[in-house]
Parts: sequence; structure tokens; C-alpha cells
Amino acid sequence: MKIVLLGYMGSGKSTIGKCLATHLCIPYVDLDYFIETNEGMSISDLFEQKGVLYFRSIEAKYLKVLIAKNGNTVIALGGGTPVYGDNMSFLKNTPGVSTIYLKWPIEVLTRRLWITKNKRPLISGISSIEELEDFIRKHLFERSFVYHQADRVISPSDSPPMAAALLIAQDLDLD
Repeated sequence: MKIVLLGYMGSGKSTIGKCLATHLCIPYVDLDYFIETNEGMSISDLFEQKGVLYFRSIEAKYLKVLIAKNGNTVIALGGGTPVYGDNMSFLKNTPGVSTIYLKWPIEVLTRRLWITKNKRPLISGISSIEELEDFIRKHLFERSFVYHQADRVISPSDSPPMAAALLIAQDLDLD
């Protein structure tokens, strides 16, 4: 089984994904890190030097590579991954793949992202928390339809990452 976590940036896909993989004793892969390793440059540099279209095409390619690999895996996607190309359709139509949308209130995402905004190319130039909240609201509105196509929608609230991981494992009946 491939357990694929999706959601907006700052939703805890990486942190909760690592906890879930540890709990289930299976490997964890962060798609962005996998891309950086295989391309030999950071996501920021890929966007800047090769452009968004190039990035989205290799993102889809590496997603398919990870899904095709044998064995159970927890995979954390980038926030935009399911939205572009046929990525969500691919995930939904691939046997053995279970998609989980980590859904958080806009206020929680805004608070989390404000703290780490300088590490995130898409929002590093935003100068106020109100502007950031508007940015998130707009993107969630655009992406919500795709995110809600996930097999399961989990709202972890403010529980610790391991508690959210256990909730997912329980929901998938893996405990």
C-alpha cells in the first residue's frame, strides 16, 4: 500500500508522514526531497532556473516513479502536486494507493506559515500576516475541489503529529 498525504503547505504532511511511517514500520518519502535529490538542486532553484512548467513535469514523473516502486510507503506530496496535470486522477486510479487530505483551518495554516515563510519560495515575499491569509484563502479555494477528492479527509486539529498519524492509521484500519 502507498499512503499518500496531501494538503496545503504547512499542513504537516512531512511531519505527520514521518510519524505515520515510523508507527507502521514502513519507509517514508517526501516527494520534494526526492525531486531535489534526483535533480541535484533545491525546489527553489528548480523554480527559478528551469521554471514552473519544468518543475511540474518532473514532479509528475517522480510521483509515478515512487508509486511504481514495490513495497509499502508513506509519501508526502507538495501542496500543488495533486492539482497539476493528471496527478490526482493518477493517484485515484492506481490500485493500492490511499490518499489522505490533511485539512486545517486557514487561521492555523496562516499561523504556521508566517513563522516559516522565508523558507518557502511561494510566500517568502509576502509582507503581512493579512496578505498571507488572503493568499492561503485564494489557493485553498482553487485547490479545495481537488484536495477533497482524496480517499479520506483528516482534520488533525492541534493534536501532536504522532496523534494525527495514529488517527490516520486507525482510519485506514492499519492498527
